[in-house]
Amino acid sequence: MGDTKNFRKFWKKPKRPFNYELKMEELKIVGTFGLKTKRELWKARTELSRVRNQARSLLALRQEDREQKEPILMNSLSRIGLVEQNATLDDVLNLEINDLLSRRLQSIIMKKFYFKTPYQARQAISHGHVIVDDRIVNIPSYIVKVEEEDKVKLTDKSIFNKILSKPESDLGSIETENIEISEPLIEEKTQDVTEEKTELATEETSKVTATVKPSE
Repeated sequence: MGDTKNFRKFWKKPKRPFNYELKMEELKIVGTFGLKTKRELWKARTELSRVRNQARSLLALRQEDREQKEPILMNSLSRIGLVEQNATLDDVLNLEINDLLSRRLQSIIMKKFYFKTPYQARQAISHGHVIVDDRIVNIPSYIVKVEEEDKVKLTDKSIFNKILSKPESDLGSIETENIEISEPLIEEKTQDVTEEKTELATEETSKVTATVKPSE
């Protein structure tokens, strides 16, 4: 019988999980980035909290110790694109959850290859259609480094090479554009129908007036 292992969770639940505003915010983030469950969101928040705690602990150190340890943290964060090379600890403390989730492989390929939804991008990754630095990566939560962004591509045999294309307009889909263009036409048709109803009502009124005999 093998040794028992004490597994520890890499995420923490929110203190008020049934708060309405918090639930709505979490659902919005889950849908925007195509997360599978809220657990992925909680993992990202826990990781972001860990980074912030490191920044706060560096601020509490002496200047000499801070000058030695601060570049290590900033270089690790700049490699994954969370901060710039010349960023400060204040920039680290100002990071939000969207900054970390936008560095996921799922978010990167959605913008790069024009996937229609984040869930379609997730499906492509899970089915082995995405290559990062000449190796297949099937983990949607994989954090893409800055130097790896140009090396992210689809496999040669992937069907997404044929069905994906750059949208014609950044404002929306072709159907949306047609709806917007046709709005004046709808107004003109409505006006024509109103005029026809007015003419019919006038004709009926004149007919009724003609048929009524004057009283003796």
